[in-house]
Amino acid sequence: MLFRSNLLVFFGLFISAAFPLAVSAARADFFKNNSHLIDDNGPRLSYGVAVADLNGNNTPEFVVTGFGYPNLALEISNGRLSNRLSNSLFSDAQRKTIGVAACDVDGDGMEEVYFLNTDAYSGEKVLADRLLDFGPEPYDLFEQGDNSVNLNLTAGRSVACVDRKGDGQYGIYVSNYGGPSRFYEVDGTEVEDISIQLGIDRTTGGRAVVSGHILGSRNDILAANERGANFLYQNIDGRFLDRAVEYGVDDTTQNGRGTALADILYDGRLGIIIGNWNGYHRVYVPLRNSFLDYATDEFREPSKVRTVISADFDNDGYDEIFFNNIGQPNRMFRVREGGLLEPVLLSAALEANGLGTGAAVADIDNDGVLDLLVAHGERAPQPLSLFRADIDSPGRYLRIAPLTDNGAPARGATVILETNMRVHAKTIDAGSGYLCQMEPVAHYGLRTGEVIKSVSVRWTDGSENEVSVITENTIHTIRKEG
Repeated sequence: MLFRSNLLVFFGLFISAAFPLAVSAARADFFKNNSHLIDDNGPRLSYGVAVADLNGNNTPEFVVTGFGYPNLALEISNGRLSNRLSNSLFSDAQRKTIGVAACDVDGDGMEEVYFLNTDAYSGEKVLADRLLDFGPEPYDLFEQGDNSVNLNLTAGRSVACVDRKGDGQYGIYVSNYGGPSRFYEVDGTEVEDISIQLGIDRTTGGRAVVSGHILGSRNDILAANERGANFLYQNIDGRFLDRAVEYGVDDTTQNGRGTALADILYDGRLGIIIGNWNGYHRVYVPLRNSFLDYATDEFREPSKVRTVISADFDNDGYDEIFFNNIGQPNRMFRVREGGLLEPVLLSAALEANGLGTGAAVADIDNDGVLDLLVAHGERAPQPLSLFRADIDSPGRYLRIAPLTDNGAPARGATVILETNMRVHAKTIDAGSGYLCQMEPVAHYGLRTGEVIKSVSVRWTDGSENEVSVITENTIHTIRKEG
């Protein structure tokens, strides 16, 4: 493996030299700092960030958690980001919120939001989580009827939405620390924890969790843990079987943090990126009935990592992998052909003294270029940061937003772009990676000379549909039928 890593580094350096006009070399800095566009951006303790449309106006919000500070819903208006939801139940400043994910848990076509609160490091906690439904006013589903008997009173970290049955009605996996994991589903007005029935109520140092098409045609679960093995739950007819050891992703000696699903080889298959706390970072690529770690020595170098994001920030047709670290400089790599990981120099988004705790991406202003919001806190209050690739124009891009047959974002679906240069799979993020959740859109920059052949959506039930009309530089909303 060490020989392979050195070989990849060599070829990565060769490719960097062979492409003198690469974006990272063509300009002084990859990102520009747009933090001045955030209203009332004072120091605060923040953790997770999600992206959702809470008020149904077809404009996404950055949902920012507050740890003893108000939760925020930052929406763009007149070129500025400002909080659009000050309801006291949503703001919830008396609780210490760290994890967040949005999805349609009741099948009404609107996303609900799960806020994971943690007032203890491990084990039992005092203040429970919230599951907010957004009608005329937000209300907590856990406060309805007898649902309080199923409250999560264990210190947790991350949450992810899982469409285990493939019907567009999501359950929520809660990754707890020092207590059993939970899996909530909603039936009418009843919230039930069915983790015991599913056999996934395991106690560990739960950290990150993601869901998507990892092993098969249904939504699987990958939980990156601390002080214990990772879990890789294969979805078999709505039930789960842990196959982490069999597939070589248990990584027992490492402590998982930021996790993302990404197509590293541009071959139409999702792999797994895991940032390990002060440990070796992983880039797991599917290979037959296992995964192979493609991380180079430079990529795997230990850091105090929090969120890991895979996205094409500069629309050049190659994804970048962004490491948000706490108390250390952030790092980024570009994914070239063959899974070669090319370091990208950062300046504006380096944040050497930043106390990064969470981050998310969305085209928040609908200009065709992704915006990166970084949250800070834990050790000391710091303002939010907002970054955008420093490019003059968006160039060529394609955005695909799949919806369930109920009309909600189809989180956990996979979009597959086929061109004359690649077959590129992207997941519709189900959360939480580590505390956070990205926009529910597959965003592709297009390469010079690239010609689109087809775009298809693999839904959470395993069925597939091809997108009939493909227009560049726009967003296509695709609704599942039946």
